[in-house]
Amino acid sequence: MSTQRGRIQISGFDTERVTEREPLSAWSEASRGTTQSRWQRAWGRFRRNRVAMIGIWTVAFMVVVTVFARPVTVAGVTIQPISLAPYDPSTILYLDPAADAGRFDPPSLTNPMGTDANGRDLLSRVMVGGRASISIGFVVVFITASFGLVYGAIAGYYGGWVDEIMMRFVDTVFAFPALVLALVIVAILGGGYWQLVAAFAFPGWATYARLIRGEILSVKQNQYVTAARALGARDRSIIFKHVVPNAVAPLIVQASLSIGTVVIGVAALGFLGLGFPPGTPEWGTMLDQTRQTLIQGPGGSIPWWATVFPGGAIFLFVMAMNMIGDGVNDALDAQQVGEAPQGGGE
Repeated sequence: MSTQRGRIQISGFDTERVTEREPLSAWSEASRGTTQSRWQRAWGRFRRNRVAMIGIWTVAFMVVVTVFARPVTVAGVTIQPISLAPYDPSTILYLDPAADAGRFDPPSLTNPMGTDANGRDLLSRVMVGGRASISIGFVVVFITASFGLVYGAIAGYYGGWVDEIMMRFVDTVFAFPALVLALVIVAILGGGYWQLVAAFAFPGWATYARLIRGEILSVKQNQYVTAARALGARDRSIIFKHVVPNAVAPLIVQASLSIGTVVIGVAALGFLGLGFPPGTPEWGTMLDQTRQTLIQGPGGSIPWWATVFPGGAIFLFVMAMNMIGDGVNDALDAQQVGEAPQGGGE
């Protein structure tokens, strides 16, 4: 009786090559060094976008200047002692009522941006004024994007009557123009930093909720979501570990573009006299205090610097944020997700 009975012999199969080949772990380590994730590819495309990088450096420069313009004190403790601004923004440098000296002085070596109607240095006020405008933009977008992400993810994932009820509330928010609703909230709560944050955060979250909800309606149909459900994963785990990471790209684009929109809105309320109290070094409030100079200045002259420099700061920041937003949009474009990165294959 043959001892080879029941065995299958495959011709052309070299067992020695199987035993001598490299371990699978070595293959995985080699492929890990050349394969890039979606976010790594997006970051690579973003860095190659010169316009977007100019926007990044512009925003970074403006943020650094505003943070280090004057010392920052919290609860009586100085947490930032550096002062880049030449003067305190509320200090009246000099003012001679008889000669009208110090009021609307033109730009000079002493005051590179001139002075305002009260003899205060405009350069110092523009530098410090960016703290309120820029920080409100980032804070509002963080709050609205976070809340809208959770709200829209729940509505899109569960669907049915849960989606209907939640999205009808979103439609109610969209029924009011955002700036008009912000005006109403500021009129009720009054002006101030957190009042402005509430005024723009309350209507702003609805955009993110609708956006992420639409993406999740598509993503939740994928097979990996079905597999996670079959394995008994909790809904919370499926939403925030499997669904949201694959649907969050449009939300990031919207957030990067919304920061500039919020800054313009804050400046608009300040220009209307509904933002910060008069005299506060904030870009929109500064424009409100000097808008009469566009018609007629002291002595028949027009002190253009009183409005050009605060308005120019708003323009520069918003333009830089739009450049960043366009760069993020191009980097996260769904049609380019499968693009092979330079220097390696997929």
